[in-house]
Amino acid sequence: MFADFTISLAAVRVNAGMTIEEFAKAVGVDKGTIFNWEHGKGEPTANALRKMSELSGIPMDYIFVPEKS
Repeated sequence: MFADFTISLAAVRVNAGMTIEEFAKAVGVDKGTIFNWEHGKGEPTANALRKMSELSGIPMDYIFVPEKS
C-alpha cells in the first residue's frame, strides 16, 4: 500500500498509462489544463481529482497538487 509519500500529478497520469491528451479527455478537461496542473499553474477540482484517482488506482489522499506558481 502507499506509505507516507505523495505522487505527482504527472506520475498519476503515467500510472494510468495515458498521454496528456488521453488523460485530459478522460478527466473532462483540455490538455493545456492538465499541463498547467502538472506545473503548478492552477489546481484540479475535487471532481477532477476523484476521476484521476479512479483512472490511476491511486487514492486521492496520495496525489500531490503543486502550489500555484
